[in-house]
Amino acid sequence: MGRDTEVLVIGGGSTGCGVARDLARRGLAVTLVERGNLTHGTTGRMHGLLHSGGRYAVADRTSARECIAENRILREIAGHCVEETGGLFVDRGDAGGYFEEKLAGCRDAGIPTTVLSGREAREREPALAADVERAIAVPDAAIDPFRLCVANARDATAHGARIETWTEVVDVLREGEEVIGVEVRHESGPGSRVHGRSGSLERITAEYVVNATGPWAGQLAAMADLEVGVRPSKGAMAITNVREVDTVVNACRPKGDADILVPHETTAILGTTDVEVDDPDDYPEEGWEIDLLIEELSKLVPALADARIIRSFWGVRPLYEPPGRGTEDPTDVTRQFFLLDHADRDGVDGMATIVGGKLTTYRLMAERIADHVCAELGVDTSASTAEEPLPGSEEPAALEAEMDRFGLRSPVARRSRQRLGSRSREVLDVDGPNPVVCECEAVTRAELRDAIEDAGSDLNAVRIRTRASMGNCQGGFCARGMAAELHPRYDEPTVRAALDELLEERWRGQRHALWGMGLSQAALNYALGAATMNRDGDPAAADGSIEFDDFDAGQRRPDGGGRQ
Repeated sequence: MGRDTEVLVIGGGSTGCGVARDLARRGLAVTLVERGNLTHGTTGRMHGLLHSGGRYAVADRTSARECIAENRILREIAGHCVEETGGLFVDRGDAGGYFEEKLAGCRDAGIPTTVLSGREAREREPALAADVERAIAVPDAAIDPFRLCVANARDATAHGARIETWTEVVDVLREGEEVIGVEVRHESGPGSRVHGRSGSLERITAEYVVNATGPWAGQLAAMADLEVGVRPSKGAMAITNVREVDTVVNACRPKGDADILVPHETTAILGTTDVEVDDPDDYPEEGWEIDLLIEELSKLVPALADARIIRSFWGVRPLYEPPGRGTEDPTDVTRQFFLLDHADRDGVDGMATIVGGKLTTYRLMAERIADHVCAELGVDTSASTAEEPLPGSEEPAALEAEMDRFGLRSPVARRSRQRLGSRSREVLDVDGPNPVVCECEAVTRAELRDAIEDAGSDLNAVRIRTRASMGNCQGGFCARGMAAELHPRYDEPTVRAALDELLEERWRGQRHALWGMGLSQAALNYALGAATMNRDGDPAAADGSIEFDDFDAGQRRPDGGGRQ
């Protein structure tokens, strides 16, 4: 019996997109479904660290070895997604024997290390506290998870894959002891108003189904009457308005909360906490976690004590451990990944689950399950994803030459080149003016239009492709300009709905971080929206009773002085 697709991948995070890319490059017909945007789940809610493996070198040596191997591969195939920051494990005199354990563990896992004195560490990263006594330098880096995921999806579609976002699985289809596909509902959730689709149901049948839903893997498996014991673990993070450090800074101590600071683009990300939760969709977002991050990390980088937090966010780790281990503390659960073949494990053919792991190991996870799928379908091919660069990372030596080609000011050209990589010429070489729309992140009109061509009217999908609205103002100044770029392709109700959703998402990450100057910025954004678009719903604006002549002419102050 014919099926709609050979392989159906469920989940549009880094692993799911990696699986779709790997299989599509091997010549298989692939369909990927994701209930929100790409990166909607864990991938879009991580701290941006490309692991050297150093964080796992003591307690989880297998994960450490996987991380350093994939670290090297991703620097080669995804160069435009990676910033070579380096990393430090710093000791303020309280690490004791753990410093030597960390050093020995790194060396045993094959992670290059250099021991630095406190003075040498501060020369490398001047923002470090004066009481830092020594440090271990490792090849950590910063990685953009949004750019990485989109690049994988772009390559998958270039090789024939079908990528369907805002498409939620509502049932897994079984015939006896075989999974044959899924039933999906299109445009459920907040994306429905943007695209204006009907919320219709569709059955998608497949020769094989891959469950790559991360912390939701257990819920998805349950739809097929299967059990996958995922242990979701919540981690809180916060984003500063400036980049306090240029190096990844880790506290050199055993497991604990608030122990890492990652420079990311124009900002820095403070992380993280580790709290086990029952439901990856329903967990408390608590302000105390953000206070803890600032309190602890400012001991390593004192400037954080006075930092302005522009945003906080929470992600859920897809932790998994085989049955019977019974680990109580989620920080002790391995960060290894597991391929669960439901035919061997449960007697149900046609489906496998990939769970656990890290973003750093997403490509390896994808390769392992792609090998498994090909073996199940009798396809004799091998992976090419460790050698073939992702779109945007071809010809790395030519990237610097693109800096000044398009007549942009150097900072704008640099930021555009970092995001677009080798696609810079394709995107930026346009007729007519190319003004900067998002000043915080230096995103130009051409880049926005390229993202709209790829993502449609969903401005949050445009955001993850460009970083527009992710800077200091959190969309206060640029969101309306982004929405304007949707016209005339989309009608006025669609554009307004898209703007509403973008601003709603921006607000969701700010509400736990509003004090001091951050509160002032939020008030300014509110005033801008109220004054320019009547977003506060002032009835005076609605019934036309505002005296605009007073604004145009300027009123006299009550004391009779000059104009206000």
